[in-house]
Amino acid sequence: MFSRLHNLLRKGSGKVIRNMTTLRYFINVKPDFESHFGNPEIPEILLKDSINDVVTKIQHYVKPVERNGGDGVYLGTAGVAYMFYHLSKVPTLSENRSEYLNKALEYLKPAIVVATHSTSNRKDVPSFILGNCGIYAVAAAIYKAIGDISQSNHYRQLYYEAAKICKETKFLNCGSDELFVGRAGYILGAIWLSKETKTPLQKQDIYELCKIMITSGREYALRQHCPCPLMYAYYQVEYLGAAHGLCSILQVLLSVPGFLDANPSDANGIKTTIDFLLSLQTREGNFPAAMDEVDHRSDLIHWCHGAPGVVYLMAKAYLVFREDKYLQSCKQMADLIWDKGLLKKGPGLCHGIAGNGYVFLLLYRLTKGDHKYLYRAIRFYEFMNSDEFKSNARMPDHPYSLYEGLAGTACFLADLSYPFKAAFPFSDVF
Repeated sequence: MFSRLHNLLRKGSGKVIRNMTTLRYFINVKPDFESHFGNPEIPEILLKDSINDVVTKIQHYVKPVERNGGDGVYLGTAGVAYMFYHLSKVPTLSENRSEYLNKALEYLKPAIVVATHSTSNRKDVPSFILGNCGIYAVAAAIYKAIGDISQSNHYRQLYYEAAKICKETKFLNCGSDELFVGRAGYILGAIWLSKETKTPLQKQDIYELCKIMITSGREYALRQHCPCPLMYAYYQVEYLGAAHGLCSILQVLLSVPGFLDANPSDANGIKTTIDFLLSLQTREGNFPAAMDEVDHRSDLIHWCHGAPGVVYLMAKAYLVFREDKYLQSCKQMADLIWDKGLLKKGPGLCHGIAGNGYVFLLLYRLTKGDHKYLYRAIRFYEFMNSDEFKSNARMPDHPYSLYEGLAGTACFLADLSYPFKAAFPFSDVF
């Protein structure tokens, strides 16, 4: 399963195509924010109408049945269930909370059936984005929200049990450390699960997994003579972006409560690697998708590969180390995304406009309310409603899914209606 989806992501996100003549993005003709514009006004009524429209389309085209329950939260009904759960938590949508939670449970159930049937391949179980553990985490959160503590605890326990699989040094032949199927995703999910269910993080297991992940990265970097202390490969590619690469692994290591303080020598290697990655940022603000593209132009401005995913690492680094260079890197990425982030690939999170729009909501919080970033996020929302976008944007392969399609768009719209707590799914760095 993972090999097929890896090929889909590699094709969908794209390697850099040299000498491209066709732009990957729509030209942004909107004027950038200026102070005399005044405070941006959140179009709450329009956003609610847009959210209702998106939700109606998803329910019409994606039925909560078993054939749609596969491929984890990335493409399956578990991702739609997450969307409804996400909407249920947004204060501006509170009048629909009960309805959203009921729908979340409805779309969760076929994914649970698929997960139950797929445990025969135990190495698939710890996958957070593409496999069972993401489904378990979403299930635990939804059942906690509806008051079924017994079921919530059941799925938390299933999640915790998968840690012992992740402790096998090479439990996946394709690469055991990245976000979608590896240890980084498992740890990120555990942090999210602890927060959402208000239960203690299983620190003993998580710290052990962090140490395994650091050892894995250090050994690979030494073996391959890499220019930084930690490096990883997924399907023999040294990815740097969020989907499979270095930046999300480092972000996860920074995010585990207390780990850096308890392991100062590891903390030094993590920070040195972050600074190496920072050195690869281009003048324009982007990052190469992989180490084999460092000397080439970086055309991919997607969450999966490029600045819109790396920004979460640099934001977390700024919050942890309080060094201005990380904040400046984030601002440079946001400027690039304003110029070239209206992607033609569609409205989704992984490689679409909603994923890029989330960067402005991140910067809005990171800068403690700089109006420029809220203004930019609103303009990206407005463009998705424009005739130009509706007529000329490409249809994603899975147009209603969480990461590629409208389910992720709905999360962005909901967070735009209440930007003070906005967070890209599973990646709240605050």
